[in-house]
Parts: sequence; C-alpha cells; structure tokens
Amino acid sequence: MKTISEKYKKIQSELHFSDKYYGRASIEFSPIVAGIMDHFKIDKISDYGAGKKRLLDALTKLKKSPRLYFPYDPVFLEYGNPKPADLVCCIDVLEHIEPELLDNVLEELKNITVNLGFFTVHLGPAKKILSDGRNAHINIMPMDWWLNKFSERFDIVRVNEHSIMGLGFWVVVKKKTNN
Repeated sequence: MKTISEKYKKIQSELHFSDKYYGRASIEFSPIVAGIMDHFKIDKISDYGAGKKRLLDALTKLKKSPRLYFPYDPVFLEYGNPKPADLVCCIDVLEHIEPELLDNVLEELKNITVNLGFFTVHLGPAKKILSDGRNAHINIMPMDWWLNKFSERFDIVRVNEHSIMGLGFWVVVKKKTNN
C-alpha cells in the first residue's frame, strides 16, 4: 500500500536533514503520551512518522521509556516498516500527508493499532515552506473532517483541542468494535 510518493519523500528527506528543528512536536506532546501509558499500563509503542525519534527521547527524560519502541518514518529507511503496538502515536504527521494517499496512511494506522492510538493534527499552515514552494502542511482540513476520517476506522475515546503547536487537536482512539 503506497503511503508516500517518491517525489514527496525526497522533499521530506531534504527538510528532515537540513532543518535540525523539524519534527519537534513529539517533545511537546510527550507528557500526554506518558499519561496515556500510565493510565492504560502500556509499555509497547509504535511511533508512526517518528522522524528523529524525539518522542522516545522525551519519554526517556520523563522516565517513561516504553519497554518496546518501534519507530517508523519513510525518510529513515533504517527503521523498517510500521509495526503493531498497544499504543500507536502519530504526532504532527497527518497534516503533512499527501491528500491522495491519506486513506492509505489511515488504513496503515488502523492495521498497526493493537489497542489505542494517539494522533495529533495541526489545523493551520506551518511556519515551514517545502522546497517546491508549498506550505509544509499540505493537508489542512477542519477538525470535523478529520474526526469523520478517524471514526470510519476507530472508536474515538477522547478529543481535545489544543494550542500546543498552534491551532489543532489531539485524539485518543481505539480499534473499532463491530457492535
């Protein structure tokens, strides 16, 4: 299942390796992730769109390192393919996904979510501009649109609007039940 075009992967790679600050949102959200881990007794995390693995670094600083941590990012081939985990984190990623491939990414997230997902979405333009001139947030949609997309694949446990990284929200989801 295709989740990123080769052209866009090259653009993302350029940004990851030229900007040391790119991909810092996980640091800001790490206390929330740590709280979810504590509350649900989770020690196995899949970090989808892990970038430079800043979520793991931040959780380690909080003394909340998961027993198993599976990073995935198409730019970092050494991470390998996405792996299932009790908690799948997808932080500041979805607004960067090519619109025509978003459903594939959401399906992949559904397939690797064993129990819960923690997803954040920024709802406005990014401060960064891609090398092709586009804003780094290439998939800006309203919150209701995103919630509908999530509810097609997951049961929504909690939604919280935030201003951590600007206008946005985070959601905790669980595998959809057939009831």
